Amino acid sequence: MSTARLTERARRLMERPDAWLDETSSGYPLRLGGDRRGRVVLTLDEAAFRAMVQTPGLRRRHGGGWQARRGNSEPPSPPAGRLGQIIGERTLMQPDGRATTVTANLGESPIAWLARRKDHSGRPWLTPEEVAAGERLRQDAEVALAGPSLTMRWDGLPRSQSGAAPARIEPTDRAISASSRVEAALNAAGPRLRAMLEHVCVRGSSLQLAEQELSLRRRQGKTVLKQGLQALALHYGLTR
Repeated sequence: MSTARLTERARRLMERPDAWLDETSSGYPLRLGGDRRGRVVLTLDEAAFRAMVQTPGLRRRHGGGWQARRGNSEPPSPPAGRLGQIIGERTLMQPDGRATTVTANLGESPIAWLARRKDHSGRPWLTPEEVAAGERLRQDAEVALAGPSLTMRWDGLPRSQSGAAPARIEPTDRAISASSRVEAALNAAGPRLRAMLEHVCVRGSSLQLAEQELSLRRRQGKTVLKQGLQALALHYGLTR
């Protein structure tokens, strides 16, 4: 089915009050029903999702996902993106030095979004030290714009670039230093935790998407991420 036909069908379905868009690693399932047990009628790709953001417009749904925006009193819909993120295009540095354009987080970091979440007792889910550690790793990762890590064990990072032609970007001293700090922090977390930290802090993936890509049970990722942030806080000297 073409993107235009898929989008038109999705718009008709989203007029139903029980229709909403979920998000998975393979696309945006349109579900009918109150939760993720609801029937998946069709699945949108990124292009169709972006078209839905424009018309009819989407609003955040309590419990995750998006519903159609209705009426004039609701706030403007967010740009196409995943939970806690604004999705757009950035250039990603590959380990061999090539720069390729990919979909990436252009907005609020996942750690900043998670910092506002509460546990069942109403307390912040992350401590200030854990938040600071995650943001420090993210900031170091974003400084490493001009090249891969020294050991090429973690993914390339976003860099703005004009034009569509492939480019090779030589690392600067500042980027190399930042890469070294990122690698040291990930090593300090240990092999069991570093994959989650790479997904959330380095790549900017949502927690839900990281769980899916790492084949973790739902909500298991929260435990793994918190343990990773605790290890980071210890590495950075924020906790003892």
